[in-house]
Amino acid sequence: MPSSWRASHYIVAGVLVAGGLVWEGATSDAWPWRRPLTAPAIVVDAAYAEVTTRLGRREMLSDVLARGGITGRDYAAFLAAATALPVRRLRPGLEFQLRRLKTDSVASRVTVRLSPDRRLTVSRAGSDSGWVEVVETIPWTITRLRVSAIMESSLYEALDKAVADTFLPAAERRQLAWAIADVYDWEVDFTRDIRPGDRFTVLLERLESSEGERRFGRVLAARVDVARTPQYAFYFEDSDGGATGFYDERGRSLRRAFLRAPLQFRRVSSRFGSRYHPILHAWRAHEGVDFAAAYGTPVRATADGIVTRVGREDGGYGNLIELRHPNGIRTRYGHLSGFARGLRPGEQVSQGETIGFVGSTGLSTGPHLHYEFLVNGRATNPQRRDMGAGTPVPQQLTADYDAARDALLAQLEPKQPVAPPVAAARD
Repeated sequence: MPSSWRASHYIVAGVLVAGGLVWEGATSDAWPWRRPLTAPAIVVDAAYAEVTTRLGRREMLSDVLARGGITGRDYAAFLAAATALPVRRLRPGLEFQLRRLKTDSVASRVTVRLSPDRRLTVSRAGSDSGWVEVVETIPWTITRLRVSAIMESSLYEALDKAVADTFLPAAERRQLAWAIADVYDWEVDFTRDIRPGDRFTVLLERLESSEGERRFGRVLAARVDVARTPQYAFYFEDSDGGATGFYDERGRSLRRAFLRAPLQFRRVSSRFGSRYHPILHAWRAHEGVDFAAAYGTPVRATADGIVTRVGREDGGYGNLIELRHPNGIRTRYGHLSGFARGLRPGEQVSQGETIGFVGSTGLSTGPHLHYEFLVNGRATNPQRRDMGAGTPVPQQLTADYDAARDALLAQLEPKQPVAPPVAAARD
């Protein structure tokens, strides 16, 4: 091998050794390509995925939980643990929050709001498939507030214009409108008696949760001007149970033996009398009143009574409830989607108590309630006005009522403060 070739390779080797010595003495900042290769740290900001789903119409709880992967034996274990969940009385639209690990396809926690005051959470107990339920009580603070508005077309529209969302959400404003209508159930027909320009004022309780939610509580007092004539309503409750309800300024009860309507309805879709049946395509007597309402709307007893029939009936009623009242009066509630839990023949119910839910069973073209009012077996118009006066404030409670009425009136119609006199200017 030529000596020139060996000499050149020795020279290259020397340069590499020298470079290596220099590399060893240099800092990593001077030779950045010598730094070890590292990947950026993985930051986990959310280990769980949460999904909100609603119970659809004609769906069951199993359909909702199946969307979270809870099926079969796992679903059975869930039901065994969730004892506070009224599985058979869940209303369409109810929201469920399903939480799962992002690395898993099956939910590990289910949360549902049972009521404004209660929240149910059902979570997995551990590595096994067991579940544990926790019922949380949500605290609410109560504030008394006063609302006044002028009606042009309807009570709700007046409230909707006068009350902001920050004061009460839209759904709660609707509840307030229904509550006012219930107070004046037989005294004022807000669909017929009201004229543009009539004013109303209401003293109410508003509830607010620690989470910032606001909802309507109850009406305490109200004034409605009908044709420039004020009509007052004051809530009074005796501690001994001698009187409870709304009374006018003279202590006369605003309650009647029967409510005007058994539910919060959108409109009267068919009145009492003869009509052309939409399914039978024939003219026939309509022995009740049909109230169009959303599927699942609660149906309430219009008066105190005893349940005589509960179940599926022939003749077009579908699911039917019949109540017996004093003086040979019976009321019927048809086309229901379901019944209140535990309702059975022989049970006593109170006026305003929920007994069933709006549906479309039997001969029905859409969700509504068929309501009948029978006197000695004869169908009668349930919207008549002669429903009997309620019991006034007992004489021995007159002084207590007067004091309660005056206190509510002072809040309902607070007197305007008198401006202090202006001191005369001095020269």
